[in-house]
Amino acid sequence: MVTMTARIDEKLQAAVAAGAVPGVVAMAAGPDGVLYEGAAGKRSAAADDLITPDTMTRIASMTKMITTTAALQLIERGILSLDAPVREYRPEFADLPVLTGFDGDTPQLRAPSVQATVRHLVTHTAGFGYWIWDADIDHYEQVSGIPNVMPGTIDVFKAPMTSDPGTRFEYGINIDWLGQVIEAVSGQPLDAYFLEHITGPLGMTNTTARMTAEQRANSTPIHVRGEDGAWVATDVDWAQEPDYWGGGHFLYSTPRDYLKFQQMLLGGGTLGGVQILERATVAAAFANQIGALEVPPTITTAHPELSADVNLGSSLKWGLGLLLNPQPLPGMRAPGSGSWSGLFNTHFWVDPASGVTGAIYSQTLPFVDPPAVQLYADFEQALYASL
Repeated sequence: MVTMTARIDEKLQAAVAAGAVPGVVAMAAGPDGVLYEGAAGKRSAAADDLITPDTMTRIASMTKMITTTAALQLIERGILSLDAPVREYRPEFADLPVLTGFDGDTPQLRAPSVQATVRHLVTHTAGFGYWIWDADIDHYEQVSGIPNVMPGTIDVFKAPMTSDPGTRFEYGINIDWLGQVIEAVSGQPLDAYFLEHITGPLGMTNTTARMTAEQRANSTPIHVRGEDGAWVATDVDWAQEPDYWGGGHFLYSTPRDYLKFQQMLLGGGTLGGVQILERATVAAAFANQIGALEVPPTITTAHPELSADVNLGSSLKWGLGLLLNPQPLPGMRAPGSGSWSGLFNTHFWVDPASGVTGAIYSQTLPFVDPPAVQLYADFEQALYASL
């Protein structure tokens, strides 16, 4: 009989051999501990050592659920409200307009019809976009000089909304704004808050705002395909001396470290006797928080070098920090599972109904490159086939 480990190992090794990724790590856990951990391929196309579950990675938007968890802790403590206007905590937010279009290269701006709340930030319904997928925001950045998140400058918070709060789901800098709210309420820099209240208590010792020299030597760089189709290591990275900690993206971590965070969510807010969130709070994170709105089934790219079109599927909802699938994915996760991803093709899901959580990591661009997406599905299917 072929074991689960052998079945998944084969999928990972085949993907590396076919050139789908230069290196990959996959992890899974249940209520009683780790179910699977494995890896295939090299840490870097420019080196000979192998990628492992302890290799440092840029988890990008998988940071968002940790930032959201920080906000939920503050809500539990009664010092932050989901339904309070953002401007109560960050007064500068009140001055942000809505971008309605352009007259040539002149942005057309107006005041929002309502003020965004913290809930709007958490659920990506505040109206903010990312330049990668929103052509209007991309154009606005070019004509205004207001940057995206990559340079790490505080001017990113001058970017306008592209719709009125509460009118649609749009993925953007909402959680970067949430990070600013957390800092104002807690009185701590975001990295320090995480260390004291989330990553430290969970023993996530390799989850960090900035890598040490030793961690960087053990990190996998971001890869792109060269003209011959072979993977090439790059120096793509976050700004190393940013003006702010980007709650939407700034963390580095290892697959083994981040699995502890996933296990905490799977355990209803507790791991190994350490409580990070109350069980009711975690249940709310896995419940629809956007009402009749839906997450778009396809998010079209404005920068194909950074992301392919993101095909998420239909009838999807958003909880508190998590993408929710109301319907089962045949042979895969159950209804009510929560998930999200990072720009460099890292993905995780938590399936409370089945009692399993999994994640897969490569460090490549573009995001949701079809071979990488297929590998993610192959891993999940192989895992569930053995449960």
